[in-house]
Amino acid sequence: MNRTTETKRFGITKSIVWEAYKRIRANRGAAGIDGESIELFDKNLSKNLYKIWNRMTSGSYFPPSVRQVEIPKKSGGIRRLGVPTVSDRIAQMVVKMHLEPLIDPKFHTDSYGYRPGKSAKDAVAITRKRCWKYDWVVEFDIKGAFDNIDHDLFMRALRKHTKLKWILMYVERWLKAPFETKEGNTEARSKGTPQGGVISPLLMNPIYALYL
Repeated sequence: MNRTTETKRFGITKSIVWEAYKRIRANRGAAGIDGESIELFDKNLSKNLYKIWNRMTSGSYFPPSVRQVEIPKKSGGIRRLGVPTVSDRIAQMVVKMHLEPLIDPKFHTDSYGYRPGKSAKDAVAITRKRCWKYDWVVEFDIKGAFDNIDHDLFMRALRKHTKLKWILMYVERWLKAPFETKEGNTEARSKGTPQGGVISPLLMNPIYALYL
């Protein structure tokens, strides 16, 4: 794919698709429902990247089903992960690269979840530092946050942070993308966003920043 700044209907350049691909390739990851690994994707790299760019810029990109993987929890029960295809991970990364700079500045300095340049180790470090200053702590957890996020509420939160039509359109399509089980059955989704997707962690944060 010629990595120029050429754009079509939406302002998505070939260069940003290329950058998104490089980030996905660096992270590796398993194949989605099409069985295509990053190595197989690379065999027709130029054609594959052009197809993603062409469809995203024209508004005709529709995400395929997400491969469902069940992971046993140490505490019991099952955590359901969703594995997108390589192509879909690249498309998600394109949107993430546009959306993240709009959302991230809204957060408090001490917010560490799913943010660039921050990690759980940073959160532990500041906690250790402050435990000498304060003698209490509040701990809470949002049970099943990824599985139960309300789509309408999420889209309302996202519109507070961006008016870009193509971002809103593709995010809504990803929210509705069905699961494909190991038996080959397709499960429609009316709530939640799959854990395992490139954009899913980022999609949780606009809910928290709804009133910021």
